[in-house]
Amino acid sequence: MHFPRLPDWLIYAAVVVALLIAAVGRQERIDAPPAPPPVPAAEGVALGPASPFDPAVVVEVADKTEPGAGTAFSIASTGVWMTARHVVEGCREAAIIVSPGRGVAASVKIDPNAETAILTTEGGVQPLALGLTARLRRGERAFHLGFPQGRPGEASSRLLGRENLVVHGRGARTEPVLVWAETGRTDGLKGTLGGLSGAPALDDQGRVIGVTIAEAPRRGRIYTTAPETTARILATAGKPPADAAAQPITADNYGRVADDLRRNLRVAQVVCLTST
Repeated sequence: MHFPRLPDWLIYAAVVVALLIAAVGRQERIDAPPAPPPVPAAEGVALGPASPFDPAVVVEVADKTEPGAGTAFSIASTGVWMTARHVVEGCREAAIIVSPGRGVAASVKIDPNAETAILTTEGGVQPLALGLTARLRRGERAFHLGFPQGRPGEASSRLLGRENLVVHGRGARTEPVLVWAETGRTDGLKGTLGGLSGAPALDDQGRVIGVTIAEAPRRGRIYTTAPETTARILATAGKPPADAAAQPITADNYGRVADDLRRNLRVAQVVCLTST
C-alpha cells in the first residue's frame, strides 16, 4: 500500500509554520505585573505631615454683624486662654464667663495666619495639659468639650486625616487642619454644634491636640487646628507649653470629665460683647 506523495510546496509551508510557532513561543515576555490594589487609610496608620496636596475645604467669612459666643480654654494660670479666631475676631469687647451673668474682660490677640486667638484676663485658672507633639494616628479618638448652642455640652470623634482650610473673605488664608468624624455627643443635643468653636480637642490622655474650629453637619465632620499650628501660636505669643496634669478620657466618662473642666473654669464660655 502506497500513500500519495505530498506536493513539495505543502511540505515547505508546514515547516515554515512550525518554525514560526516555535519562534513565537520562545519570545521573552517583559510585561509588567498588574498594579497592586490601593492601600486603604486604615485605622492606626500614623498621620503624615501637612501637604498642599491634601483635600481642601472652602469657607466664606462674612463681616460680623452681631456679638457672638464660643468656647475658650486655659493655657496658663496667669490668665491666658485660647479660642477660635472667628469667635472673637472684630470684637471691641470680649469676656470670659465665670458664673451666670458675670464675666471678666479679656484682651484679644488674633493669629493672622490661622483660625486661633489668644485671650488674656486678670487672673486665671489651672491650664489644660498640652499634647501637641504626640504622633497622631487615623482612627484615634478626640473629645470636644465646651458650650454648643450656648449650653454645656460635648462631642466625641475619630480622626479621618488632614485637609486644607481655604478661607475666602476677611482674613483670607489657607491653613492645614485635621478632620474628624463625629461619633457621639451630649444626650439630647440636636442640630448644630455652634458655640463649640474654640473648644479644646483632647486626646484619650486628656491633652490638648487642637482647637475645635468648624463643623460640617451634613457630613458629620468636625474640624480642628493642626497641632503644629497650635504650637506655633503659643511660641509666637511667648507662651511655653504648660506643665499641667491630665486626666484620661474614654467614651464612657468624657461627659463627667467635661463637667469637671467647666466647673473649674479650665474650659469656659467666651462672648463677644460688642463688635466693630
